[in-house]
Amino acid sequence: MTDRMPEIGFYTLAGQANWPRDLITEIRDAERLGIGECFISERFSTKEAATVSGAVGAVSEQIEITTAATNHNTRHPIVTAAFATTMHRLTAGRFTLGIGRGVAPLQNAFGLSEITTAQMEDFAHLMRRLFRGETIVGYDGPLGRYPALRLDPDFDEAVRLGVVAFGPRTLALAGRAFDKVILHTFFADETLARCVTTVKDAAEAAGRDPSSVKVWSCLATIGDHLDEETRLRKTVGRLATYLQGYGDLMVATNRWDPLVLKRFRDDPVVREFHTAAGLRVIDSPATPVEQLEHIAGLLPAEWLAAAATGTPQQCAATIRRQLDLGADGVILHGASPAELEPILPAYRDVRPEERPCP
Repeated sequence: MTDRMPEIGFYTLAGQANWPRDLITEIRDAERLGIGECFISERFSTKEAATVSGAVGAVSEQIEITTAATNHNTRHPIVTAAFATTMHRLTAGRFTLGIGRGVAPLQNAFGLSEITTAQMEDFAHLMRRLFRGETIVGYDGPLGRYPALRLDPDFDEAVRLGVVAFGPRTLALAGRAFDKVILHTFFADETLARCVTTVKDAAEAAGRDPSSVKVWSCLATIGDHLDEETRLRKTVGRLATYLQGYGDLMVATNRWDPLVLKRFRDDPVVREFHTAAGLRVIDSPATPVEQLEHIAGLLPAEWLAAAATGTPQQCAATIRRQLDLGADGVILHGASPAELEPILPAYRDVRPEERPCP
């Protein structure tokens, strides 16, 4: 097993994975290559977070594991707390329970209420009390009403909490109440630096040690050793899908030109993805290459430049720059460990001597 790089992470079962058993090979490859952290996203199909987390914990020995993210409103608080403490003990402390806001239109379609900042903050405080073995009687707050909540009075578990953050309110919340914050893909350099500052300043204002809150950048990492169609789907297709779902937030966060977003949305090819049955995502494996090539012409080069592309050495330099900009760790997003294998040795050559993540 190669020496671990705690500051480097990846997402298992990236994209629309149909076969969760593929994670077994991915985790073994990740540990062999020294990747320090495995992140787990949730899709309501074959990527249910608790099941995937348990599988990763069972087949791994060293890698850290973080849900990034599940949503607190899809499970009873006790079920989520039990999931977290079970994973904490299963992995001997390698687990972080990470939550996020989710996608509002999907939450609404499923009859779930939209997640608020107040709910996520109260959720963090509630989880920490339960992990300490407290019994909570008569809870009536942002999360709802619960006559009693308790796990085990003998518990005193230091389960870490994470949050996927985008806007300034969630970033500040991360600094106040969470141990780890996971940023979004396709953040410009200036955006990344600004997000790090927001998180660390909020931690300090809350009386916390800013260095105790770890900020992970999420960097699309698509080396030129991959075929051209794969690169197109993982860059243009992925960014276009984000713009479909929450383009206004992405553009505002990166301080990009909103007129470009409007032209993107008004384009006839993009509008073809709006069907009577609902929105069809652009990065679907079924999307013809010709449509992706057309959409590529709608996206400015600077928008697509917020990614690690090119030779292994060029990718490694971009990864290193994320750390120089203040990130504590870098998620090499959109790639399996096997796809990252040519890049990781190049990164080791430029890896900083002082590594931010513990």
